[in-house]
Amino acid sequence: MSNDFEQNLAPYALKSSQTLGRLFHEEPARLRTEFQRDRERIIHSTAFRRLEYKTQVFVNHEGDMYRTRLTHTIEVAQIARASARALKLNEDLTEAISLAHDLGHTPFGHAGQDVLNLCMKDFGGFEHNIQSLRIIDKLENRYASFSGLNLCFETREGLLKKCSITRAKKLGAVAERFINKKQSSLEAQLTNVCDEIAYNNHDIQDGIRAKKISIEQLENLSIFSDQMKIILKKYPKLSGSKIVNETVRLIINLLVTDLINNTKKNIKNESISCVSDVKNFNALIVSFSDDIKKLSMELKRFLYANLYQHPDVVKMTNQADIIIKNLFAAYTSDIKLLSNDFYQYNLDKINSGFKERVICDYIAGMTDRFAQQEYKKLF
Repeated sequence: MSNDFEQNLAPYALKSSQTLGRLFHEEPARLRTEFQRDRERIIHSTAFRRLEYKTQVFVNHEGDMYRTRLTHTIEVAQIARASARALKLNEDLTEAISLAHDLGHTPFGHAGQDVLNLCMKDFGGFEHNIQSLRIIDKLENRYASFSGLNLCFETREGLLKKCSITRAKKLGAVAERFINKKQSSLEAQLTNVCDEIAYNNHDIQDGIRAKKISIEQLENLSIFSDQMKIILKKYPKLSGSKIVNETVRLIINLLVTDLINNTKKNIKNESISCVSDVKNFNALIVSFSDDIKKLSMELKRFLYANLYQHPDVVKMTNQADIIIKNLFAAYTSDIKLLSNDFYQYNLDKINSGFKERVICDYIAGMTDRFAQQEYKKLF
């Protein structure tokens, strides 16, 4: 396809016409760019659909109004794509990375990841960004001529936020930048920060709705109180959830505006003129200003102490620990407890000594409610 719109991108933006390609060769799409094709494959994947029933902060059955891992992903993609447009970066690549960034998340959110990593400590460990790459490279089972989704190198590389040197050597070219101490693309850097913007601010709304945190507590944070004062000055009779929603809207706007302006400043000050300049720079280019970074960190610390460590949330964490530990032990004891289709599909891996990794893939792919159902069935 002729990538006419890519001609208007900044010189330091990644262009799909310059992609390093896919693991398995495919003829170029006639009506889409390569990164558009990646985006659409992700949306149609099984792993993407499962995000609807995976925890963001509150377990799915706790209420229909709370965010799930899927709604969080969509919100990240919206913020990231809008920001990419303002920076003249590749919107399609940014959105593809955003939509895939949490595909590897376990049931029960970060609590599930932590316990599954513990279960896998003698078998290579577990990290959800690595699992996202594993899903798009190997685990999705949709196409006749290859396993996974066969996405472009740039999308795959953009999913890796962090990676040890040992693991990077095993992953090969897609993780080579960690060995060579290079930076990710601006599109990947942008997605990482927009992920943080989305979950910090939307967790405020869910936390207040669940009555785990209060407006009174948040008023002690300057980033919240300053924006709330602006809203109440303009709408003095505003009350209830509208105060929270409008305040969060202003906070997101404050953060995104600062992110865009400070990134433009960094690009200008460091004379970034091409993709190679981005890769070879000694620090991240997409970043907040120092003042806004302090405010964002203050909010993050507040949420950790008051929401993520709230007794009710910790109780869910403890339940996740019990469910996943026991499921892992049960499947390890009798591998045939896995669904028959999954067992048969992975039989060669099991017989080749990768039983624990197959079990890990199975558990990581579960939704919250399926994990709970399996636990009830087996125990």
